[in-house]
Amino acid sequence: MDTGGQYCHLIARKVRELGVSSEVFPSESPIDALRHAKGIIISGGPSSVYDHSSPTMDPAVLSAGIPTLGICYGQQLITQLLGGDVRKGDKGEFGLAFLDLHTTGSRLFAGLADHQKIWMSHRDLVAVPPTGFRVLASTTTCATAAIEDEARRLYGVQFHPEVVHTTEGVRILENFLFGICDCVKDWNPANRVALIEDQIRERAGERSVFFFVSGGVDSTVAFLLCLEALGSERVCGVYVDTGLMRQGETDFVEETFAGLGHDVVTIERAEEEFLGPLEGVHEPELKRHIIGEQFVKVQERIMAARGLADGTWILGQGTIYPDTIESGGSARDQSKTATIKTHHNRVPGIQKLIEQGLIIEPLADFYKDEVREIGREMGLSSALLDRHPFPGPGLAIRCLCSAEEHPVTRFSEGWLVPVHSVGVQGDSRSYAPVLAIDTFPSAAARLQDEATELVNRSVGVNRVMACVASREPIGRQKVFASYITHGRLELLRRADGIVREMSRESGFDKNVWQFPVILIPLGAGESRDSVVLRPIGSVDGMTADSVTMPDGLLHAMAGRILEIPEVAGVYYDLTHKPPGTIEWE
Repeated sequence: MDTGGQYCHLIARKVRELGVSSEVFPSESPIDALRHAKGIIISGGPSSVYDHSSPTMDPAVLSAGIPTLGICYGQQLITQLLGGDVRKGDKGEFGLAFLDLHTTGSRLFAGLADHQKIWMSHRDLVAVPPTGFRVLASTTTCATAAIEDEARRLYGVQFHPEVVHTTEGVRILENFLFGICDCVKDWNPANRVALIEDQIRERAGERSVFFFVSGGVDSTVAFLLCLEALGSERVCGVYVDTGLMRQGETDFVEETFAGLGHDVVTIERAEEEFLGPLEGVHEPELKRHIIGEQFVKVQERIMAARGLADGTWILGQGTIYPDTIESGGSARDQSKTATIKTHHNRVPGIQKLIEQGLIIEPLADFYKDEVREIGREMGLSSALLDRHPFPGPGLAIRCLCSAEEHPVTRFSEGWLVPVHSVGVQGDSRSYAPVLAIDTFPSAAARLQDEATELVNRSVGVNRVMACVASREPIGRQKVFASYITHGRLELLRRADGIVREMSRESGFDKNVWQFPVILIPLGAGESRDSVVLRPIGSVDGMTADSVTMPDGLLHAMAGRILEIPEVAGVYYDLTHKPPGTIEWE
C-alpha cells in the first residue's frame, strides 16, 4: 500500500524476488479491494501521520485479519489509527543504525541475531504503541523500532528492510511472507524481454519511435528493445552532444553503436543550445528543468528537419523507476510522493508528451540492476552493461554554482561550507550546506559512520565531506560567486578524467557502483574551485553508501588533481544515501 514513499515499488520488487506475486495499491484502497491478499505491507512516506492532509488508509483493513506489516510511515500509521501516539523525534535518524532486539518469540524476527545493522530514514517516531502491541526492538535514537500485536497479526518496523543496507532485511521479509502470511513461492519473472517487446508493440501501434540515446545502460537497452520489437525501419536514434559530457564520451558512443551493427544512430552537436540557457543559473532544479526542456526543443527541431513530425513518430526514453520516484512519482501518486530532484526526462515538456500519449518508456518500471539483467538476457557486452551510471543532465549537475560570495564559518565539529546540495531525509527533499571536516584520517570507515551521526545531530546539514589535500586551510577559504562556464566545465572534465583513469588502472572502479566527481566553488586566491570525490556502493540507486578508497590511491589521486592550478583542494564525500543523494544536485 503506497503512502508516497521513495521505496514503495522497491518493496513490491523485493517481494517478487522472493517468489511471491505482489501488487501496489493506493493506501486509501477500501478493504473490499484487498480481501484477496495473503498479506499487506504499508510503505514509508514523507508525511507526518498527525498532519490533517497526510495519506491514510481504511481502518477496516487493520481489523480484517489479514497479516499487515507497516514500514516506517506504515508503522506510524498503524499506531495512529489504533490509538497510539506518534510524535516528532528529538532528532532525525537517517542512514546506518543498529537494531537491538529485546524480546523472543516474534515470528517477524525468527532466527535473527539480537544486534543487526539496519537503514533508517525518519523524523517522527512511535512514542506510545497502541494497546495490545509489544515493543520488539530499539536503536540508540528510536526506542520503538519494531512492534507487534500477534493476536491481530499486525506488525511494524521503523527501519527499511527492503533496502540492501539492512543486512537482515530479506530474512525479515521472508519471515513475514512465509512464516506469517503462509505465502508460497509461485512467481516466475523469466522471459522479461519477450514481455517488454510485446508491450512496446502494443504501445507503439503503427507509430515509429525516435530516441535520444546517451550511450549509457538505460537508454541503450531501451533503444535496442524497441529496435528488436519494431525493426530498424521504425526506430531511429540521435546522440546529442550537449557540451556537458565527460572526456571521450562522444567517441565512446560512436564506437558503441557502430559495434552493435546498427546504422540508426547519428550524432548531433548542440553545445550552445544547452550552455546558453544555463548562463547565470545556479539552482539545481532550474538546471534540470532547462536541460530537459532544451532536449524537447532539440527533439522538435530534429524531427521537423527530418520530416518526422507528422504524427507517425513518438519519443522513446530510457527512463527507469528511480527517475520517476525521485521526480515525485507517477501521475497517479504525485500528491503523496516528495520531489527529490526532477530528472530531465520528467520536466513539464516531457510530462505534456506523456499526457498526449507521445512517449514510450520500456524500462520505466525497472531498477538499474534489473536493466543490466535485461541487457544480459539480450546478449549485450559487459563493457556496456557494467558502465558506471552517468546522469542525463551531464556535468551540469556536478558543476555546482553560487549566486553570491560567502565565507566559510566554524560549525559544530567542522566547517560550514555554504555550497548547498540535495539530500533525502525522511523520504523528503532537503537542500542544505555541507559540513567539512579538516582532515581525512586513515580510519575512514569509522568516520563514515560518524558522518551519519553528524548529519543527524546537526540541524541544517545533509552532507559531510573531509579534506584530503588543500592549498589553504578550510577556514581561510570562501565560496566564490560562480556559474557554469566553458572554463569550469573543462576543469571538471580534467579532474574527472584523472579519477576515471586512475580508478580503471588500479581496479578500484570494480569496487564501486558509481564515482561522481563534483566541482564546488570553494577556494582562495586564484584557485577558486575544489574537487569532491564521491565513490559510492549501491545495487539499485535507491540507497547507497560511501565507499572507502585505499589510502595510497586516494592521496596519489589527490596529488594529481592538485597539479591543476585552478584547483584549491580535494575533498571526500563521506555521506550515505540517505541522508545525502548520490549526485549533489
